[in-house]
Amino acid sequence: MQATDLRLFKAAALPTAALGLVAIVVSLIVSGVPGMLGSLIGLALVMVFFAVGLVGVAYASRISPTVMMATAMGTFLAKIAILIIVLKSAEGVTAWSPRAFSLTVILGTIAWTIGEARAFMKLRILYVDPEPSGAAGKRAEDERV
Repeated sequence: MQATDLRLFKAAALPTAALGLVAIVVSLIVSGVPGMLGSLIGLALVMVFFAVGLVGVAYASRISPTVMMATAMGTFLAKIAILIIVLKSAEGVTAWSPRAFSLTVILGTIAWTIGEARAFMKLRILYVDPEPSGAAGKRAEDERV
């Protein structure tokens, strides 16, 4: 991971973890231990899903933009499939609160997305090449002359 990727991860993970801890405490107070477990599982799911996606895309971005996009789409598809499997397998579970789980997942997703968006704006990470490089750059220079 590059330094900007690590800063991006921290900017998204820290507010998500803080919000998740608040959700765990509130769920414990409102719903008892099942609520706490639901929020804990929801927070873990959000943190793992987004961290894996960010690490995968960060690694793939060093290879090429095409591989990076394929990795982003592949991790998204895998996360959706895993989420469906988790939700289907937990349909009749009474050990934890589904309401606390779902609210924590929703709030955690919003917190991660806002943290990541703020980091992108703050870090001013370029998503395009400011100057053409390689053969395309040579052709562009030749056309200007």
